[in-house]
Amino acid sequence: MPNVDLVTPADPSPSPAPAEGRQLPADGTAPLRRRLRAWLGEAPTRNTPPFSRHRWARLLTYLLIGWTALAIALAGGADLTGSYDLAHPVALLATSLQAVAIVLAVRRPVPAWLLSLAAAAVTALLARPHLETVRPPGPNWPWSTPVLLAHMAVLLLFALRIRFRGTIAVLLVTALVTYVLEAGMDTGHYSGTGTIAVALFAIATSVGGTLRSRQEARSELVQQTTITAEERARRTLLEERSRIARELHDVVAHHMSVISIQAQVAPHLVKDPSDELLENLAGIRGNALEALTELRRVLGVLRSENPENPEDPYGLGGPGTGAAPDAPQPTLARLDALIENTRAAGLDVTAEVVGEVRPYAPGVELSAYRIVQEALSNALRHAPGSTVHVEVGHFPNGLHLVVANSAPRYPVPPSPGAGHGLLGMRERAAMLGGHVTAERTSGGGFSVTAFLPGDIAPAPSDQSPTGEQTP
Repeated sequence: MPNVDLVTPADPSPSPAPAEGRQLPADGTAPLRRRLRAWLGEAPTRNTPPFSRHRWARLLTYLLIGWTALAIALAGGADLTGSYDLAHPVALLATSLQAVAIVLAVRRPVPAWLLSLAAAAVTALLARPHLETVRPPGPNWPWSTPVLLAHMAVLLLFALRIRFRGTIAVLLVTALVTYVLEAGMDTGHYSGTGTIAVALFAIATSVGGTLRSRQEARSELVQQTTITAEERARRTLLEERSRIARELHDVVAHHMSVISIQAQVAPHLVKDPSDELLENLAGIRGNALEALTELRRVLGVLRSENPENPEDPYGLGGPGTGAAPDAPQPTLARLDALIENTRAAGLDVTAEVVGEVRPYAPGVELSAYRIVQEALSNALRHAPGSTVHVEVGHFPNGLHLVVANSAPRYPVPPSPGAGHGLLGMRERAAMLGGHVTAERTSGGGFSVTAFLPGDIAPAPSDQSPTGEQTP
């Protein structure tokens, strides 16, 4: 059996950056801006903030953000003019800065938050002279309604993109600025909005952080599911290859043993053998025994169910508690028994043999038996109550197998298996130079077709190793 290199070559394409930010040099020489971004953990994914993966939904979200920014810029300017007695151009400029911060927060949340907080603080300071001239209870201050809504939107978008500790940091800074404005610069008559504003900011950041965590958990789940499926497929492939290797070892070991015995007996069948003949036969026997020893040594680990327990490598336990590790390998002659067992399990199985039956090499017969066995097992699991037709065709160029089942008549129970049985079939056929095709039929059933190039088994020798004539 040829050696198969299972090492996957390294992917030359650069791997994507981690979701928690770029990696920085260990010596701390990275610029302050890069270090701040790494600490905040801006997600570098293409669609962040984690909007919908559907393009139309993302466009709708961007349209909603744009309309929100435009409404705050226009309606908010009029509100600030009436509440704080600011000149309309100044009020419009203040709310326009908030609108720009909302749009900027989609891709640059940190500068957007700084712009929104700075514009809100400047707007509150510009409104202070008006607070001394109004009568109680006065306007909302330091957070007017349009500025409050704008900063909530910025913090929501900020929390969608920045990790939790960065979100908590900006929320604390926002609360500190609010406290300084409302408590440290107390003057005039106004309706204090500091407490309600901080509470609303906390709600916005909580919602954004929850959505971000949900998106990260979903991404990790998808990644883990993909890795698990790949590992399961790889493990199934390795298990099937190990099984094939063990079965081929049995076949090769048998023939090597026969060669060794024949080389040992051959000198006794010749009168006065020459020294060269004896030497060649001894060499043949020695090479056969050495190859047999190496085969058993290499395949010993594959045969062992418990290689870590040298006292019981096959996991048999006490006497009578397990099956023997070796068993005769099945051939096409045992297909009738396999079909009868499948009928007893509840399937209606019909068999047909096409062409003249002839012997094949042991590897071909073993692989043909295993392919039919796996196809019948799949029909039992996935098509209960169906009708199965097995066709074995003997042709000059090889062996043709067809196992086709009709649609199931009963509900299909969930199967706990790995679901990679076809992988082993294709592996066996490819090893012999053949192929396997599996496809659904028009009637809702399933069909497995295999072709194995069939080398005719060598005819038995006219003489046995002991020199007696065979019948």
